[in-house]
Amino acid sequence: MNTRLTRTLASLTFVLAVLSGLAFLGKGAVHLADDGDICVTTGFWANATLADGLGLGKGVEASSSATRLCQADPSAGQRAADLGVQLPWLLFGFVALLLFSRLMKAVVQEGPFTETVARRLSVLGWSVTFGTPLAGLVVGWSQSWLVASMAPIVGSGPEWAGPQVLILAGLAAVIMGRIMREGVRMREDLEGTI
Repeated sequence: MNTRLTRTLASLTFVLAVLSGLAFLGKGAVHLADDGDICVTTGFWANATLADGLGLGKGVEASSSATRLCQADPSAGQRAADLGVQLPWLLFGFVALLLFSRLMKAVVQEGPFTETVARRLSVLGWSVTFGTPLAGLVVGWSQSWLVASMAPIVGSGPEWAGPQVLILAGLAAVIMGRIMREGVRMREDLEGTI
C-alpha cells in the first residue's frame, strides 16, 4: 500500500474539511450581519411570466421568467429560511470530510484492515446515509417556505433538494465497514488458532 499517497489524501481531506467548516461559519456570520436583499430561485413558475399576474408579496421583485424572486427588507423568518437554503450542504460537507480524514488517518496509523478502520468507515457511511436526506429536506423545505413567503401561491409545496444518490454511497460504506469488521474478526480468530 502506498502510504505516502494515503498520508497526502488524509492531509488533503483534513484541509478540505477545515475549509468547509470555515466556509460554513463565515457564510453564517456574513449572512447574519447582512441587511440586504435575499433572493431565491424556483422552478415552480418556469413557464410563467410576470404578465401572468403572479401574486408577489410586498417588496418582492421577480425576474422576467419568474424563476428568481428577491425580497427587499426581508423578515427574520425569511433570513433564517435563506440560511436554511445555504448552510446545510456546507455543514454536511464539513462533517463528511472530517470523518473521511479520520478514516484515512486510521489507515495510515494502523493499516487498512483493522477494527478502527472498519468502525470509522461504518460511521462515515451512516453519517452520509442520514445526513444526505436531512440536509436535502432542510434545504428543500427552507427554499419552499421562502418562495411561499415571497409569492404565496397554492401548490408550491416542500421539495427535497440535493444529490440523493449519496445515500447509496453511504449504505455501500456501511456494508463495506461491516464486511471489513467480519474480515478482521476472522483474521484474529485465525491468528489465535495458529
